[in-house]
Amino acid sequence: MGFMDKVKGMLGQHGDKVQQGVDKAAKLADSKTKGKYSDKINTGARKAKDATQRLADEGRGQGGSGNGPSGSGPTGGGSGSGPTGQGPGSGSGSGS
Repeated sequence: MGFMDKVKGMLGQHGDKVQQGVDKAAKLADSKTKGKYSDKINTGARKAKDATQRLADEGRGQGGSGNGPSGSGPTGGGSGSGPTGQGPGSGSGSGS
């Protein structure tokens, strides 16, 4: 069993706790920056939560149902993904 298999298994069991931690960290970062980077923080938090959910699904043996290519992947579909972060210009902050 490789490292990623262990991570997926743990996320399958504790994914909700990880997502709560991501929310808490995003809220703290947003308060520390006084809302100046809210859009970037929210985008990063959403992407982290999407990745966490995808890995948790794999850890449960669901393989990515709901968040696969038709979900919140690079095509920008998926429930709750909204118009930002997944479409054109989603990499605008990655070079800094």
